Amino acid sequence: MKAIVFKGAFDVAYEDVPDPRIEQPLDAIVRITTANICGSDLHPYEGRVGMDSGMVLGHENMGIVEAVGAGVDRIKVGDRVSVPFNLACGTCRNCNEGLTSACLRANPSGQPGAGYGYPAMGPYRGGQAELLRVPWADFNLLSLPEGTEHESDFTMLSDIFPTGYHGTELAQVSPGKTVAIFGAGPVGLMAAHSAMLRGASQVFIIDKEPDRLALAEKFGATAINFSTEDIESTIMDATQGFGVDSGVEAVGYQAHDASGQEHPEMVLDNLIAVVRATGHIGVVGVYEPEDPDAATEGAKAGRIGFNFGQAFTKGISIATGQCPVKKYNRYLRDLIIHDRANPSLIVSHELSLADAPDAYSHFDKRDDGWTKVILHPAA
Repeated sequence: MKAIVFKGAFDVAYEDVPDPRIEQPLDAIVRITTANICGSDLHPYEGRVGMDSGMVLGHENMGIVEAVGAGVDRIKVGDRVSVPFNLACGTCRNCNEGLTSACLRANPSGQPGAGYGYPAMGPYRGGQAELLRVPWADFNLLSLPEGTEHESDFTMLSDIFPTGYHGTELAQVSPGKTVAIFGAGPVGLMAAHSAMLRGASQVFIIDKEPDRLALAEKFGATAINFSTEDIESTIMDATQGFGVDSGVEAVGYQAHDASGQEHPEMVLDNLIAVVRATGHIGVVGVYEPEDPDAATEGAKAGRIGFNFGQAFTKGISIATGQCPVKKYNRYLRDLIIHDRANPSLIVSHELSLADAPDAYSHFDKRDDGWTKVILHPAA
C-alpha cells in the first residue's frame, strides 16, 4: 500500500509499505478514506522529538472497515468508523475509568498511553496510508452513519475536536463563563467552537496569524492579535477588570513571541495573568518530557519556568493531559449529525495522499491559508 513515511527531520515520503494484516483476534483493518495532518505531527517532522525512520505517520483517521479478527463482534466489515488517536485496551484500570489516553496495556514501553504513528506512543503505524490496523477494534472504533455525508466534519472526531472540547472541560467552561484561548491553530479553534457550544458568554482567542484569527471570528470568538494588541489590557478591559473565568492553552512548548523567538513559558504566564482569581486553566497544548532543541536549559529537560507563584496566589487550578477521545467523540458526532457543530469550517486543503510531503512543508511554515489539511488516500 501507499503511505506517508517519516525519513528524518523535514523529510517525509510517499512510498510503498507492506499492507497491515490481522495480527490478533480483536484487530480490524480500516481502509482510510480521510486522514489529517495534525500540528503534533510537526514535532517529529521538525526533529523536536525522536522518531524512528520508516514509521508511517498519522493519528487522525477515519474510513471503512475492510476486515475483522475472529474475536470482533460489534464492528462489521463495511462499517464507516472514526479511529480515536488514543489506542486503548478497554480493560485496564485507566480504561475502565474512562481514561483511555492513559491506557496501561497498549504501549509496550510501559508508558501510559498509546497511539498511531507518533513517537513514544508504541509501535503502531499511522493512518496517513491506504490501510490501518486497529487493535481492540470493538472498543476503539466509533461507528458513523453510512455514506459520505459530513466526511470533513467526522474526520475531526479522531483528535482535534475532542481535544479542543477536552480543553474546555479541563478549564471548567459552563454557561455564561468567559474564556481565553491561546492559539488559533486547529485545536484552539476547536476549543473556541466547543466553548460556544458549552454556552460561554465571551470567548477570546489569541494568536498572531491573520488567517487563523479570521477563522476564530467565524466561530463567534473575539480575535486578539498579540503582535499588535496588549493581551492583558485588552482582556481586562473587556471583562470589567476581573479577567476571564477559564483559560485554554492550545499552543504547547513551542510558543513564539511576535518576533518569532521561542518562549516555552510564554502562554502559561499570559494565562495566569488574564484568568481571574480562583479561575481554571486547561492545558492541551503538547509539552514534552525532554526537548534538546528547546530555547532554555530547563525546557530541554521538560522543566518550564512559568509564574506558578502567581497562579498559587490567585488560587487558579491548572489541569493538563492528552484527551481521552472516547469520553467525548460519540456526543460530538451527534452534534455534527444534527447540525449543531461544524468543525470542518477550519479545513483549508483537501489533498491526495501523494500531495502530503508538500503539504507538510506548507503547514510547518504556517504559510497563509494552510490552517488544516485533510488527505484522501483514494483520491
